[in-house]
Amino acid sequence: MISLVKPYIAPAEEMMPAIQNILYSGYIAESEPVWDFEKQFGLFIDNKNTIVVNSGTAALHISLSILDIGPGDEVISTPMTSEPTNTTIALTGAKVVWGDVDPNTGLLDPRSVEEKINENTKAIMLVHYAGMVCDMNEFNMISKKYGIPIIEDAAHALGSRYKGKIIASNSRFTCFSFQAIKQMTTVDGGAIGFKNEDDVAVAKKLRWFGLDKSVSRMNNDITRAGYKYGMNNVTATIGQIQLKHTPEVLNKYIENGKYYDDKLKSVAGIHLVPYYEDTQPSYWLYTMKVENREDFCKMMEEKGIAASPLHHRSDTHSVFEESRCDLPNMDEWYSRFVHIPCGWWVGNEEREYIIDTIRKGW
Repeated sequence: MISLVKPYIAPAEEMMPAIQNILYSGYIAESEPVWDFEKQFGLFIDNKNTIVVNSGTAALHISLSILDIGPGDEVISTPMTSEPTNTTIALTGAKVVWGDVDPNTGLLDPRSVEEKINENTKAIMLVHYAGMVCDMNEFNMISKKYGIPIIEDAAHALGSRYKGKIIASNSRFTCFSFQAIKQMTTVDGGAIGFKNEDDVAVAKKLRWFGLDKSVSRMNNDITRAGYKYGMNNVTATIGQIQLKHTPEVLNKYIENGKYYDDKLKSVAGIHLVPYYEDTQPSYWLYTMKVENREDFCKMMEEKGIAASPLHHRSDTHSVFEESRCDLPNMDEWYSRFVHIPCGWWVGNEEREYIIDTIRKGW
C-alpha cells in the first residue's frame, strides 16, 4: 500500500549518536539544545521571533492566552481542520464561531468570516489546510479593517509561501506542528513565529509555568500562571538533525504536488483545487475534489494506493453544539474532497502508477 502519510526520520548513523549523547549528557530537560534548535528553526522560517514548544496545540494555546481570550469572547474559525485547532479555543472558555469555507478550496472564506464579526470577536483562526495557503490578501485587509488579530494554524503548512516568503511572520501568530506525520517531525513538538517581538518574552514565560528562564529560579516572581509547554533537549536534538534534511524532504512534496497539478488537470471526474493569488502550497496532503468519492477511494485501495478525506469536520462534535450553524459550502466541499499520497516516499515510479490508476477511472 502506498501510504497517505509517513514520517521521515533522518538516517540512523546521524540520529542515534546525537540522541545517545544527549540522553547521557546529564541535561535532558530544556537548555542549550532547545535554544539552539529554536534559533535554527527561526532561521529556516526567516523569523527570529520564534519559540519552540512541546506541541502544535501548545503553540495555539499560548497564542490565544497572549490575547487574553476567555469566556464571553468569540473566535472565528474553520470546521475544515484537525480537532486541536478548535478544541484549543474551547479550552479557553471562548465560543467557536464557524466561518464557511470556499467550496473550491476547503479553506476559510474571508467573506463568510467578515459577515460573522461582532463586538465579541477577539481573533480569527486560519488553517492552511493540507499545505494550501488561505486568501491572505483578503484576510490581511479584514484584520486591519476591524483590528482583529489573526492566528495562522500552519501545522500542515511548513514550507508554504505567501508573496514568495515562507509562512511564518505575516500575522501576529503563526503556529507550527512537529507531530509524528508532519513534513518535519521531532516525534512531537511545535513552534510559534511572532510578528511582534514584544510577544516573545510573554510567550516564553507562558510556556514554563510563568517563570522567566533568564532569571535565577530563586529570584523569580510569577505574575501570571503559565503552562508546562516547554520542549526538552531530546526532542530538540531530534529536531536539529531532522532540520538538516527538511529542505530536501519539502522539495519532494512540492515536486510531487506540482506533478499531480499538471497530470490530473484534464482527467474526467477530477476537480483540482485552485491556489489563491500570491500563495504557494507545500502539498503536505495532495487535495482535490472527485466525483463518487466512495467509489474512488475503494478503487484506489484495491490498487494498493491510500486515498481518504482523513479529517473529520470539527463542527459536528458535541463539544461545539452551541456553535452549530448552516455551512452549505462546507457541506458541498466535505462530500467530495479527498487526499492522495504526495510525500517524500512517493518516487517517480509510484506517482506515475497513481496517475495511471486514476486515469483508468472508477
